[in-house]
Amino acid sequence: MNRPDPNSADQSANKDDDAVWLDLVARLEATQSSVPEDPSPSARTAPAPDAAGEAKQESSKTFQDFDPLGLSAPATGTAPEAAAVPAPADNAVRPLGPRDFEVADEDEDDAFVPEEPPSLAGTEPLTMLAWVGAVGGPVALLLTAMFWRSAPLTAILGIVAAFVASVVFLIMRLPQDKNEDDDGARI
Repeated sequence: MNRPDPNSADQSANKDDDAVWLDLVARLEATQSSVPEDPSPSARTAPAPDAAGEAKQESSKTFQDFDPLGLSAPATGTAPEAAAVPAPADNAVRPLGPRDFEVADEDEDDAFVPEEPPSLAGTEPLTMLAWVGAVGGPVALLLTAMFWRSAPLTAILGIVAAFVASVVFLIMRLPQDKNEDDDGARI
């Protein structure tokens, strides 16, 4: 193993790199020391004791009040770039975020409540058999292909015929008349 010569030209490049690195580290430490450090996580999320009134005021705001870009506020200056600059935050401890606002409750009376589906016990037996054939046919073909590889051709053709007959029966049972007043919102 060869060791590099300490007097070679590569060593001077390493000294320049070290100087650049030390300068970078010094600048980064300077920017970190300008930011106030608070090691406790509860101090970052909890409002300051003197801002108790402001904390109560923040929790009463709704989600529609959240505007981090200041787009809903009227422009204060005459320059066009003044509208894009957000107003300074009232709370200097931490900036407001989306979790500082409450979502406005919508009226529960206006919420959509679907009607109860009809019971399967009152279904016409032929319609129920057609649904079993339409859903069960592909499942039976899949299980036959996986577990009964030597199934006779007549069994496979019978499953396919039952599926096709079930689908045709269900299509023929669809209503033929169209209601022109229907907007398609109900099935």
